[in-house]
This record gives sequence, structure tokens and C-alpha cells, in this order.
Amino acid sequence: MADLAPDRVAGLHVNFVNLPRPSGERAHELDPEERASVERMRTFQETGAGYSAIQGTRPQTVGYALDDSPTGLAAWIVEKFRAWSDCRGDVERSFTRDQLLTNVTLYWFTRTATSSARLYYEMRRAGRAALPQERVDVPTGIANYPGEITRMPRRWVEHRYRVTHWVDQPRGGHFAAMEVPDLFVDDVRSFFRTVR
Repeated sequence: MADLAPDRVAGLHVNFVNLPRPSGERAHELDPEERASVERMRTFQETGAGYSAIQGTRPQTVGYALDDSPTGLAAWIVEKFRAWSDCRGDVERSFTRDQLLTNVTLYWFTRTATSSARLYYEMRRAGRAALPQERVDVPTGIANYPGEITRMPRRWVEHRYRVTHWVDQPRGGHFAAMEVPDLFVDDVRSFFRTVR
């Protein structure tokens, strides 16, 4: 909405930013922490993005398999919670069993593994059109969590978004609203106070 109808959007708050490196930006020009983040994203693409490839090319196949096996569905989903959270390898440091089982149960009873996988297929088909093509000029707040699978350098993000609020959070990951709701809610409130 911030890209397509900016005149109708007061502000945009994001805790997952994934965009291509801006033209002219070089990784060797980043500070050591930013270089480590870029290296982590590169490693993730090589070793952790298989789910995206299969969901992006064969969503029906993986979806039918997940809709047919509650154990398979739980393994598929809980693995993501473990890998994409700030849990240091122990998923129950960040989520309770009830939270994990509730999440899996929602997919199981609604049989939505296939439709959720299709998002990746549609994004792949859209290609670059899935991303804003021009600079997004509405005020943008970024919550940068340490366990997130992508942690873009701020100046790269600023090429595409008008960043007016940036917070490097002390804990949390990709599922921040569930993992660290206190930090998530406080940050959303803090940002939107600036755009009233």
C-alpha cells in the first residue's frame, strides 16, 4: 500500500526487509557488523532457502504432502520457528509448545499449507514487480531483530525507503510479534506516534 497508494498511507512499519543491493553499493564498503549481516544472508541463501525454492516452484506438491501429514506439517513449520528465531538452537527458548502447536493446528484444520506456499510461487512469477520499483516516500519505521533471516544495511534500505525510525532490537527474530510481543508492540507504537 505504501508503494501503490502512498497518499492513503500515514506510515509503514517493517520488521523484515529483503531487497537487492542498490546499484553502486559495495559490500566491502560496509562496516564489520553490516558485512557480517550480508554474509549471514548469503549463507542463508545457500543453506537455508530450500523451502523457498520448493514453495516457489512446486507449491501444490509440497502443500498436498503437508496437508496429508500432521507430523510432516509440524516438522516443516517448527523447523522455521527454530531457524528464524533468536532461540540459539532451542526453539522452546522463544516459543512455548502451546504456541507452536497452535500455529501448526491452524494450518492443519484449515488445510492452508498449499495456499500459504503459493505466496512464494506468486512472488517468483512476479519477479522484480513484487518489490517497489520506485522509492517509497512514506515515513518508514524499521525494527531490526537479531534473529531475523535478513538484516539489511541501513543505507541500502534508505535507497528504497524514507526511513524515519530505525531500531536495532536486543532480541527476537522473524516471528517477532509472537516471539517478543513486548518489543514489537512498543516499537510499532513508538513509530506511529511520529506520524500522527
